[in-house]
Amino acid sequence: MSSGQQVLIKLRKMIIAGELEGGSRIAEIPTAELLGVSRQPIRMAFRLLEQEGLLIKNPTRGYIVREISDELIHDALEVRGVLEGLAAKTIAERGLTEEQKKILHQCIEETEKLFDGKTEFNDEQLERYHQFNVIFHDTIIQGAGNIALMQALAKNNQLPMASAQALTYDQSRALSEYRRLHYAHLQHCSILDALIHRQAGRAESLMREHSSVVMLGETVRQILVE
Repeated sequence: MSSGQQVLIKLRKMIIAGELEGGSRIAEIPTAELLGVSRQPIRMAFRLLEQEGLLIKNPTRGYIVREISDELIHDALEVRGVLEGLAAKTIAERGLTEEQKKILHQCIEETEKLFDGKTEFNDEQLERYHQFNVIFHDTIIQGAGNIALMQALAKNNQLPMASAQALTYDQSRALSEYRRLHYAHLQHCSILDALIHRQAGRAESLMREHSSVVMLGETVRQILVE
């Protein structure tokens, strides 16, 4: 995995976990020193985190860490589920093109290889998972051919953790995270099956449920505590 991707995942986790407080100012040089990297990957990560809604551009200099809550993340993911569910429903009703089917099949096949006899991901495997996850989602969203839907989703993606690009992976809970991503992969398999068999209602329901996999690790922890 590139140093930029590693820095991005690390900073995203720090913001969500509250290690970087909401409302606090964050700048390139001290952040680079904190993570032991150059300023270039920090600069790139800041721009992407701004697009994801986790950082807010400071009018003068640097960025401000956005104040986020579980409720905000939940609401953003719920909206994403509704929109992506509509995209899946639309494609299922219309039927996949051969090109769409080929791309989605490849995503499934290549991702399946990543889970062969392993119990956690290294950086390279995580990057490949992220790559095929984004392609899978983009193929469905763009395949729906609904401009209003795509614009609404692009707007919602600017909220914390709402985008398929916003991959999280807590290395301190490697096995649990591995299982969460494997579960997400199995959901992709079910979604593709529903699309192939033109089961519109099932495809929509599965896609809506899939949006909540981002918070699955936290959900499991809460259930165990209770």
